[in-house]
Amino acid sequence: MESNKKITIIGAGISGLIAAIELEKLGFNPIVIEATDRVGGRVKTDIVDEFQLDHGFQVLLEAYPKAKKYLNYKTLELQKLIPGAVIYKNRETTLIGDPLRDFSLLVPTILANVGSIKDKLAIFKLNLELKNKSLEAIFDSEQVSTLQYLRDKGFSERIIKNFFKPFFSDIFLETDLRTSSAMFQFTYKMFGEGLAVIPKDGIQAIPNQLKSQLTKTVFRFNTRVKTVEEGCIVLEDDSVITSDIIVIATDASKILGLEKPVVWKSCDNLYFEVEQNTLKKPIIGLLANNDSLINNIFYTTSVANNNKSKGHLLSVTIVKSHNLGETNLISQVKSELKNNCGIIAGRFVKRYRIKKALPDLERVDYKGNEDNFKFSETIYLAGDTQLNGSLNAAMTSGEAVAKLIAERFK
Repeated sequence: MESNKKITIIGAGISGLIAAIELEKLGFNPIVIEATDRVGGRVKTDIVDEFQLDHGFQVLLEAYPKAKKYLNYKTLELQKLIPGAVIYKNRETTLIGDPLRDFSLLVPTILANVGSIKDKLAIFKLNLELKNKSLEAIFDSEQVSTLQYLRDKGFSERIIKNFFKPFFSDIFLETDLRTSSAMFQFTYKMFGEGLAVIPKDGIQAIPNQLKSQLTKTVFRFNTRVKTVEEGCIVLEDDSVITSDIIVIATDASKILGLEKPVVWKSCDNLYFEVEQNTLKKPIIGLLANNDSLINNIFYTTSVANNNKSKGHLLSVTIVKSHNLGETNLISQVKSELKNNCGIIAGRFVKRYRIKKALPDLERVDYKGNEDNFKFSETIYLAGDTQLNGSLNAAMTSGEAVAKLIAERFK
């Protein structure tokens, strides 16, 4: 291996870190350029007013194959969420979940008025089908919208409206279920094979752990890239870095001047301090009213964390587009929490307006091929933008790019 080649990675997010890990294993000493002050990309955590705040409500699905390969779950001290949800509609609450993993959810799920007996039988059939379907087969199958897929599987409009839309709107960050059916099947299968978890130190513990595995990689933080050409990186201050290989592990649209830029899904995430945890357990709350601006809520203090504050912290996620200024947005959210959930929101802590939350991809892929990752002879692309919007895809892309580079320099 020609390990003396200079390889520069732009972006210290998940895909960039995985690429660096694999390149180090092959004997390379990569350089990572990062625009912000730390690793993580979209996977970051802040400490504000003694509260631990993730940049948007994020969970790790412990069944992700690449997460199991690259992460030490024990060290992350993963906090488990209950495999279910509390649905708020018309000022009433309904508890549903997976009784196979939490037996206490059996009776409320059977009695839940979110769908018919036929719907619950369809869920059983779907669980069995996806349990026996490989991930490769899922992504190789015909891709239609998630909404069309659910209708084709025989689900009623009632359960689609009361459960699938609010639950998967939070995951896909769009309210029409137009996301590819392959992405739905993949995500549904991952939920079925493991739990949704959050590291005790917040979601940024994931990139932090990946960075700790790197011993030869050099990081340049607070360094913004303006453009990239063959073998050449121009920084925002017009200084130039030459490199044998360049890996763009972030949105490459602007720095490469692409004619078709990546389209992104956005969301709002607001945090409020509250007097009491009305759910009493680590479970997601979903708002199913059509006129509700809020999509989901979660008490982040319902799991173990490093908060120094003793208060309760509520995360509120908004997926629907709106034109509200921050003051009016906070007022609207507080009103909905009170009227729909019976929650009195206290002090507003922080808002995250996440403009690039997930790539909006018409068609998704699982592993991809050289065409997904090789832009030119010296420029490679990594990130979930190349496959599908998931942490697993980000890891897969970083790994794939490192393998392509290794093949080139054998």
